[in-house]
Amino acid sequence: MSNIPEILIWLIPGLPLVSFGLLLLVVRLFRNRSVWNGYVAIMATAASFCLSIWVLFNIIKSSEILLIPGFDWLTLGNVINVKIGLIVDPLTAIMLVVVTSVSLLVQIYSLGYMHGSKSFNRYYAFISLFTMAMLGLVMADNLLVMFMCWEIVGFCSYQLIGFWFHRQPAARAARKAFFITRIGDFGFLAAIILIFSSTGTLNVMEIHSMAAAGLVSGTIITWATLGIFMGAMGKSSQFPLHTWLPDAMEGPTPVSALIHAATMVAAGVFLVARMYPLFEHSQTTLATVAIIGGITALFAGTIALVMNDIKKVLAYSTISQLGYMMLGLGLGGVAVGIFHLFTHAFFKALLFMGAGSINHSTGTFDMRKMGGLARLMPWTFATFIIGSLSLAGIWPMAGFFSKEEILASAMANQPVLFVLALATAFMTAFYMFRVVFMTFTGRCKSPVKPHESGRIMVIPMVVLAVLAICAGWFNATGGFSGLLVSDKAHGWLYGIFGILSHPLAWISLLVASGGILLAWAMYYKRWISPLKVSSRFWAPYVIFSHKYWIDELYEKYIGQKLLNSGLFNLFNRFDSIVIDGVVNDIANLNLSSGKIIRRVQSGNLQLYALFFLLGVAVISILAMLAR
Repeated sequence: MSNIPEILIWLIPGLPLVSFGLLLLVVRLFRNRSVWNGYVAIMATAASFCLSIWVLFNIIKSSEILLIPGFDWLTLGNVINVKIGLIVDPLTAIMLVVVTSVSLLVQIYSLGYMHGSKSFNRYYAFISLFTMAMLGLVMADNLLVMFMCWEIVGFCSYQLIGFWFHRQPAARAARKAFFITRIGDFGFLAAIILIFSSTGTLNVMEIHSMAAAGLVSGTIITWATLGIFMGAMGKSSQFPLHTWLPDAMEGPTPVSALIHAATMVAAGVFLVARMYPLFEHSQTTLATVAIIGGITALFAGTIALVMNDIKKVLAYSTISQLGYMMLGLGLGGVAVGIFHLFTHAFFKALLFMGAGSINHSTGTFDMRKMGGLARLMPWTFATFIIGSLSLAGIWPMAGFFSKEEILASAMANQPVLFVLALATAFMTAFYMFRVVFMTFTGRCKSPVKPHESGRIMVIPMVVLAVLAICAGWFNATGGFSGLLVSDKAHGWLYGIFGILSHPLAWISLLVASGGILLAWAMYYKRWISPLKVSSRFWAPYVIFSHKYWIDELYEKYIGQKLLNSGLFNLFNRFDSIVIDGVVNDIANLNLSSGKIIRRVQSGNLQLYALFFLLGVAVISILAMLAR
């Protein structure tokens, strides 16, 4: 790693930032050639992607950790000295490739999907800033800079979810995402303050070293890691802070692909992985991470079973898979959780692009208005099938290998969580192939003539389909685990085929196949009537359809009751009378004093000369008295 110039490392987040500045300040002047705005962002992200690949190869070759001290950013006496520096380790290298590759493909895809939009420039500007913020979060070597990038990620998600802000649902969804993730951010910020007050440093590596040396008490570590995990729960949409993510579907579909695959939701999982050496010193927090992850995975999976909007199905699927990642982190460590994040990024981005392609052709996301699209949209159908198989965990797709690691960790540590994970695997296979059969088979119900999307949208889907097949093979030789933990590498054939020698692999395959067969029987062969099933199991169906009434609990009861409560009114009056009153009084004082002083500025030169002479006289008298 030492042979890589530091300036090239800085360019990885720097180029998208430059792209944001150009789009915001310069290229904005050429609105009549808005397509070039997209090319500016794409070229910047492509360069960052190439540099990220180079960094990953160097990490694999040298196995070194590169610490770039950077420069002083915030200094307050001898108390605080924060440097903006970078850390490039295996975790960073993997995340850099995930973020830049998915962002690049999403931006290329957007050229076709967003074609004709009047806000092309604003879209690509915030996509660039979003990418930069996520890269900065991944590379930051201290908690304060990490938190700044964390907040920029939240701000960009607000802008992109509410991209079509003239639509009320989009504006409301953006506000909802912003407010709910702020709850988690409060925990993260509290953890940063607690860590700094206990250690006197914000540097991630120094914090890990102090914890390993026993210089931080176990109680402090437990509370700090719980605060960090609270932040991760908000960004990664863990129960009960999950309600913003399904509503975020109001944004453009490429934004959904980026948020659900490589940026916003991945930030929380990455944060836990980055601070994992601290988490290892608190079994309480690790157990909490695993339990919340298991509950989230099953909970979101049940809701996805009954959704009819294809993007809502994928949204709840994302929440469920994020729960899987947290379960893997809590039970199996960094390599297990991040490996699933790595594979999930590709097949989930593919599935969202497939949903966007379908919407681009049919004008709807409602699966009940689709059907028969397989022969009309063959490329979309083929790539969507690959993404669905990978998400369902079918061998030899990428999702099979990463999901198998999580199931193995759960079976070895927590049998109850293993059962939850296995049940989630069954539901995942069922609801994804429910989407496939409702959308691509049967009679076409679309009021318009569907057609295949253009090459500019199909090519990124094909690339992601290839990655959805083979990304899991990277770990077949122990390569992925070998980067993050000490692991013995195996040959390719042993890694890909040898996993089938374990009984657990066949158990998970049978469970996933059972889910696919049930969806085939219900939605393709129609041997089992979905209507009769929903009628017989009406109670679970109603609960799942209403999403356990958690949105209503938050919005109608907690939110409205709080807004109408006497305590809130008391705070509101204190704010308007005391806080606003002080501010207004200060402003009025400045205005009044300004009016008085303004009278001195009469424009009379003789009066100015008199004041000048009086001033000289006063100064002279004071000087004589001082002697």
